[in-house]
Amino acid sequence: MKKSDTSESQPASELISKRIAELGDWRGETLGRMRQLIKEVDPDVVEEWKWMGTPVWARDGIICTGESYKDKVKLTFIKGASLKDPTPLFNSSLDGNARRAIDILEGEEVDESAFKALVRQAIALNSASKSKPSKKAKT
Repeated sequence: MKKSDTSESQPASELISKRIAELGDWRGETLGRMRQLIKEVDPDVVEEWKWMGTPVWARDGIICTGESYKDKVKLTFIKGASLKDPTPLFNSSLDGNARRAIDILEGEEVDESAFKALVRQAIALNSASKSKPSKKAKT
């Protein structure tokens, strides 16, 4: 299938909606549901389309990405290692110092309130990081 060159001119929200529709199976439903939960936490979250077709949700920095694979939907929180995850939802990319991911397999349900709590924490962490002057700026 040839990729269209029009993606650069289309809004990211439209591209994400198209991706969800193109999946046409449980992965599209799951990605759509997670997108809805992110927007319920903060309707002003910015949707971006990066890295040759990856949905991204951001607020003062990236909150998470939403990737779809043959057997899973993966939500990667860029600063996930800094978030409290008491439920726990993170089940992938657990070895690094920054990222954490949630792999959702067919038929799995994600605890919505725990997911929303992670999104809220990620937004708060991004906002706090943005408001602090960088170490380089200090004299």
